[in-house]
Amino acid sequence: MASTDTISDMLTRIRNACAVRHSTTQVPTTKMTLSIAKVLKSEGFIEDYSETGEGINKMLVLTLKYKGKTRQPLINTLQRVSKPGLRVYSPSKKIPRVLGGIGIAIVSTSHGIMTDREARRQGIGGEILCYIW
Repeated sequence: MASTDTISDMLTRIRNACAVRHSTTQVPTTKMTLSIAKVLKSEGFIEDYSETGEGINKMLVLTLKYKGKTRQPLINTLQRVSKPGLRVYSPSKKIPRVLGGIGIAIVSTSHGIMTDREARRQGIGGEILCYIW
């Protein structure tokens, strides 16, 4: 099924895969989902990501990360903030801290997709895409 909001689709697929303890999940590849996957990997929320398929059927395979013998997911909550119907923008000084710095906010800036910490450090505001903790 085609989705108009690829970010929400990606977050929902990750949330569902974590709920049933799948080791991987697939999401349609776009520049935005690829950038978000890079941020998730650099922050340690996912193990790895890779692209499969060709052309319009390109999929992004995310390898999820779990902790302990009970396989508790590292990602507890994925929350979409800025939606197609209600965009949320924030200047660099007012980018919210997620759980006092434990979680991250993914921000779309003029310098690309980055975490809230990187955006604050560089003094760049932007669109708050989602919160992850």
